[in-house]
Amino acid sequence: MRDHTPDFKMHELSTTNKELIGRIVQQLLEKLAADGKLLADSLLEFWVEVPGLKHSRGTFRGGILMPDSFIYITDYFLAGESSLVPMPAFADEPGKVWDELFDELFYQIEIFTSPVSESKGITLELWAGSRQRPEGEWIYAVDRKIELV
Repeated sequence: MRDHTPDFKMHELSTTNKELIGRIVQQLLEKLAADGKLLADSLLEFWVEVPGLKHSRGTFRGGILMPDSFIYITDYFLAGESSLVPMPAFADEPGKVWDELFDELFYQIEIFTSPVSESKGITLELWAGSRQRPEGEWIYAVDRKIELV
């Protein structure tokens, strides 16, 4: 049996990039909740562009670009609230919800940025919201594109 796991070395994001990504994600999620659009199926999706590296992309039916990865926001925060309310599992330590979400997000981003040893010039596009199913078009979304340093 062959191992199909890609051969790559993980490179941890710098503290500066983690702070940048964390600040942007927090702003997106706060805006989503404040607009009353945090639903049970709300997602935090991202796309990673690494300079000089061709990256094949999948598409949903109808040709809508699939994200590189996503996180269900309601794994961390309650749906239907006008502010970010941590899930009951985080009630004892409300700050821990961000740690858990960021650990997962940073790990996923590090997988896609692993082909290069330096983050400088990598573009990260973040979207938070809900998609129409099965078409995949956004019903409501807030987004931000940033370049890592």
